[in-house]
Amino acid sequence: MNTSFAEALSVGLLVVVLACAVVRPWGWAESVVAVPAAGVAIGAGAISLDHAAAEAARLGPVIGFLAAVLVLAQLCDDEGLFHACGAWMARTAVGRPRRLLVQVFAAASVITAVLSLDATVVLLTPVVFATAARLGARPKPHVYACTHLSNTASLLLPVSNLTNLLAFAASGLSFTRFAALMALPWLAAIAVEYAVLRRFFATDLDAGAQARTVDTAPEMPLFALATVACTLAGFVLTSAIGINPAWAALAGALVLAARALAQRRTTPTAIVRSAAPSFLAFVLALGIVVRAVVDNGLASALAHVVPHGTALPALLGVAVLAAVLANIINNLPATLVLLPLTAPAGPGAVLAVLLGVNIGPNLTYAGSLATLLWRRIVREHDTEVDLGEFTRLGLLVVPAALTLAVVALWGALRIIGG
Repeated sequence: MNTSFAEALSVGLLVVVLACAVVRPWGWAESVVAVPAAGVAIGAGAISLDHAAAEAARLGPVIGFLAAVLVLAQLCDDEGLFHACGAWMARTAVGRPRRLLVQVFAAASVITAVLSLDATVVLLTPVVFATAARLGARPKPHVYACTHLSNTASLLLPVSNLTNLLAFAASGLSFTRFAALMALPWLAAIAVEYAVLRRFFATDLDAGAQARTVDTAPEMPLFALATVACTLAGFVLTSAIGINPAWAALAGALVLAARALAQRRTTPTAIVRSAAPSFLAFVLALGIVVRAVVDNGLASALAHVVPHGTALPALLGVAVLAAVLANIINNLPATLVLLPLTAPAGPGAVLAVLLGVNIGPNLTYAGSLATLLWRRIVREHDTEVDLGEFTRLGLLVVPAALTLAVVALWGALRIIGG
């Protein structure tokens, strides 16, 4: 195929795939357009069959890991974990919206880190709406915290975000070293988020809440908590002995699935559906389309602007570039594009990309798929998100959080070593 035509075709396919993922015309799933687009890219010769197969092989373990974590999160919800979390927040924050914001931050940060950002967006956000309503508090500060932390708080563990899984595979780090290097950036970014949201939504928080009587909290689902704890321990163990941590995620999902099936609280069909097969197909197809764009000139163009090395200015440059690219083409494609270019510089550069693609999307709706999904959930609760307000908040949060997180990463690399 003519080089110019191949470049134009691959870029055009990527634009169409991302536009349809954002708009979802006629309610279509993201994969309805992405999978045929990948087929067109291969059939037209914009990407060779060998390169498409190589990309599929690279993404396969990551997609399997994601499927297991999604199932684990849904089964934890079925066990009542998120309902118990909401009841705990309601019981201990009666009449105190600022206390509720602290609790939402704590819950969203932990849930995002351990069960992935999808759990925070899909499962915690409705709980936060219900909790605010029970307390008579204005929901906006707490609901915004869910979407911001679904991105920002996903920095900590390889399992927290699909972008993390990709970066983890490219970094060559163990599970524990990844977490150790990202702990300081994670804390720094969350601290900035809290300081800015508390000030930005001061009027809503000062409005107070009715001191309503709250029912006794339901029993904590200890089996689910123990399974999650064992799964996290499994991540550390499998990583230490050179086994893909996806096996630990699968084991945790299978334990909860077996219990739910035995108690007739779910069905095999429901378990398969919770793995989001359509979204997994979208991720695979998007990876192939992005690889076509990379093969046809994008990699060469970006290679001239990607900073090299792990000095603080270089790390900051990589993170800013990743954040900008995430807001232009979405954070998942940005990750797929930048990782091959930064991996040769070492784990520090890879983790700087992760800071950009995880914190940066809080600037625009289209920055991450999680934000788009959150927006739909908010609309389902008869609430509209003002674009101007969302952007103003992002402009206050993203530059400060990204800068402090990069400085924290630079310090962690100096202390721990990459």
